[in-house]
Amino acid sequence: MKKLILTFSLFAAFMIVVNGQVDTTTYTKVGDKAPAFVCKTIDGKTIDISKQHGKIVMINFFATWCGPCNMELPVVQKNIWEKYKDNSKFVLVMIAREHSEQEVRDFVTLKKFKMPFAADSDRKIYKLYASQTIPRNYIIGKDGRIIYQGIGYTEEEFKEIEAIISEKLK
Repeated sequence: MKKLILTFSLFAAFMIVVNGQVDTTTYTKVGDKAPAFVCKTIDGKTIDISKQHGKIVMINFFATWCGPCNMELPVVQKNIWEKYKDNSKFVLVMIAREHSEQEVRDFVTLKKFKMPFAADSDRKIYKLYASQTIPRNYIIGKDGRIIYQGIGYTEEEFKEIEAIISEKLK
């Protein structure tokens, strides 16, 4: 019985430590003003995040070699881009972490994506938001503040992203 109590106590202590850890890879939090940046998409358009007030902005950080990213990107295209691409109150930018413009262009051509993609070869933009781990999604509200941020890809989490964007664009 003492072994059982000791084992349970050690497990409980371990869970408290694990669950109490703070994510040190994310530099922002919900409610923060979104870090400003300017990027040029591979089709030549300039997106200046600081000039998107009054719009809902979704930023997706990914890499071409990332498995979860490659599962998520078609879902972003189908469930977000195709639905909101003509909405003047919505901006989407897919930012390829550590890829050159040509690598992004080749990837987009191969995968037949139609969304706005930009290269972030030196992590200059990514470093404003986080230090590691992709995919990452951020939704910025009409007031320029982060209303959602998430790491990784799951269908459940993506449904939350869809619901937030739908609600905020009403």
